[in-house]
Amino acid sequence: MLGFPPTIILRHRRENLKKCSLKGLEKRPDCRFFTYPKEQLPPLSGYVLLALDAPLLSEADQNKGVFIIDGTWRYAAQMEAQLEKPHLFERRSLPPGFQTAYPRRQEDCPEPTRGLASVEALFIAYSILGRDTEGLLDHYYWQEDFLKKICTVIPKQLQTYL
Repeated sequence: MLGFPPTIILRHRRENLKKCSLKGLEKRPDCRFFTYPKEQLPPLSGYVLLALDAPLLSEADQNKGVFIIDGTWRYAAQMEAQLEKPHLFERRSLPPGFQTAYPRRQEDCPEPTRGLASVEALFIAYSILGRDTEGLLDHYYWQEDFLKKICTVIPKQLQTYL
């Protein structure tokens, strides 16, 4: 049994699963996947949506669920705009300084230097919230490069989770 709400991942129906960084997490008990726009989300009260333009995620959020919108930057913006209002979730961002290891063009990203692959964002969020990160990166092709990159910027208090 989890000591926190499961992570909710809203994945765009056109997301290329061969390139999806979250592939392999579908059977984890702490992750629940929903397909946009086909499936309705559960209530998101008590959840935080990971976003770029929001207050920082912190240990104070550790009892909240994590909500991730998974799609290209363009799709993600459309998906968020279509969510039921008023939003019952809070928005949170990750600390600046983290860079993706995922080799992609980020033409649609509002802040390309801060754009992370979904699994990278989830790994950092779990680290901040004190959740077990074991297995999160097991299927991520760029796992080694990502861990090298974050070890140079990750706050010392988070290194105990790595």
